[in-house]
Amino acid sequence: MEPIRREDSDDLFEAVVSQDSVMRWLATGRADSRSAAEAMCDDHVAHWTRHGYGDFAVRDAATHAFLGRVGLRNRARHGVDLGFALHPRAQGRGIAREAGRACLDLAFRRLSLPAVFAFVLPDNTASIAALRRLGAQADGTVQSSGLHCLRYRFDPAATAAAEPVGNDGCAGLQLVHAPGPGSPDDRATLRDGQSDPSGVNGLGLVWADKQHTLTAVSEGRPVASAGWLQRGVTFDGLPRRAAGLGGVLVHPAHRGRGIARTVISVAVEHARAAGAETMILLCRPDLVPLYTQLGWSRLSVPVTFQQPDGTRTSPLTTMIYDLADLPRPRVGVDLRGLPF
Repeated sequence: MEPIRREDSDDLFEAVVSQDSVMRWLATGRADSRSAAEAMCDDHVAHWTRHGYGDFAVRDAATHAFLGRVGLRNRARHGVDLGFALHPRAQGRGIAREAGRACLDLAFRRLSLPAVFAFVLPDNTASIAALRRLGAQADGTVQSSGLHCLRYRFDPAATAAAEPVGNDGCAGLQLVHAPGPGSPDDRATLRDGQSDPSGVNGLGLVWADKQHTLTAVSEGRPVASAGWLQRGVTFDGLPRRAAGLGGVLVHPAHRGRGIARTVISVAVEHARAAGAETMILLCRPDLVPLYTQLGWSRLSVPVTFQQPDGTRTSPLTTMIYDLADLPRPRVGVDLRGLPF
C-alpha cells in the first residue's frame, strides 16, 4: 500500500473505473473514461496534500499488480470515512479486510482520530459484510453524494490493530491527543527559542486555556501541536456550539512538510466528535491562504470577545470551518469569553 499518485491513473482505470461491477457501488457512479481516472487520481493527490492522509494504491505483494484503492477520505459534512474499490479478481480474497485494517490502524494508532465512518448503498451486501468483519457498527443513514446510504462507525476501542501500512505517507509521525493545554516543555521545544512564533504577543490579549491538545511526535520529540476548546458562542445572537482552534505550532526544522495540515485536520475531527457545529480560528492575515486551502472560510463580520478590561473586537482575521451546514453570520459573532 502506497499513497495514490497521478501516475497510477492507467492502473486505476483498468482495475476500477472500467469495471461496471465495481463502479455501480460507488457514489461517482459509472465513469468509464481514462480522463475520469486521471481526475480521480488528481483528487486523491490533492486530498493527501490537504490532509496528510488519504487513499492508497493496493498492489499484490508478489507480483506488484494493481488491485484497487483503499483509504481514508475526509468529508467536510460527515467526517473521515473508510472506502475501498477493488478489481473483481481481488475480491473474495480478504484483501479489503487486510487493507482496511491497515487504514484503521493508521487512523487510530498513528493519527489518533476519534472515529472513522463508512457509507455504503443498502444493497451492497458484500461491502457491508466486509465492514462488519472489520468491526464497524451500524450508525443510521445519511445522504452522501446525493445517495441514500447506510452509515457504519468504527471506534478505536472496538477496532483490532493491524500490521503497519507499507507507506502511510505520515513520515514516521505519531499524533497524541491529551486533555488540557499541553506540556510547557513541549511548547518550549516547538518554539525553539522564538519568543512569539504566532505573531500575536504584540496585541496584548489574554487568551483562553485550551481544553485539548494534539501533539505530533517524531522520533520521540514533539514537532507540532494544536489546541482547542469547546464553547457556546453566538452567531447573530443565536446560540452555536463551537470549538475554538489555537496554539498551532510547528518546530522550525519541520515546517514545509504539511504536518500542520494533518494536525489541524485531525483536531477538526475531534471537535466534530464532541458535538461542535462550527470550528473557529483567529489568525494572522498572512495565514488566511493556508486555512482557505484546508477548507476554512473567512468571516467579514465583527467578532467580539472578553478581556479583563471589557469587550474587545478582534483585530485578527476570523476563519470558520462549518461542520453542520448552518447559516453564516451576517451581523456579528460573540465568542462569549476569552479568545482561543
